[in-house]
Amino acid sequence: MDKKMNVESFNLDHTKVDAPYVRLAGIKEGEHGDVIHKYDIRFKQPNAEHMDMPGLHSLEHLMAENIRNYSDRVVDISPMGCQTGFYVSFINYDNYDGVLEILEKTLNDVMNAKEVPACNEVQCGWAASHSLEGAHAIAKEMLEHKSSWNVVFKEE
Repeated sequence: MDKKMNVESFNLDHTKVDAPYVRLAGIKEGEHGDVIHKYDIRFKQPNAEHMDMPGLHSLEHLMAENIRNYSDRVVDISPMGCQTGFYVSFINYDNYDGVLEILEKTLNDVMNAKEVPACNEVQCGWAASHSLEGAHAIAKEMLEHKSSWNVVFKEE
């Protein structure tokens, strides 16, 4: 990587990270003083494993719906195209430990879910591609590694 890229994650050495983890990926300040904190929630080790699409899709629906039960500061939560994690953005909320707590509560909601919200052709653009069981498995694995969410890079 000789040249600095415009996209923050393109400047991250994906061979040195140790998923799962939660890291602050960026801070943006608006012209009126609002501040957005963007977090990289990495569920899978880059270039070694990934989330299967139906499970990831259901996890997205479940997290997007449930995370807002714990914070009215969530701007967006969206999956990464590489299928290894999600980005979540908060407005005017600068509390890393608080983000970890919100994520844990949200993933526990995923584990307790009996159905995927908005899993129909009216509310979803690809309603046939869902797996509640897949979402449960991804959430379970992430929760099992909660003690290391704050460790981003491999020890050398």
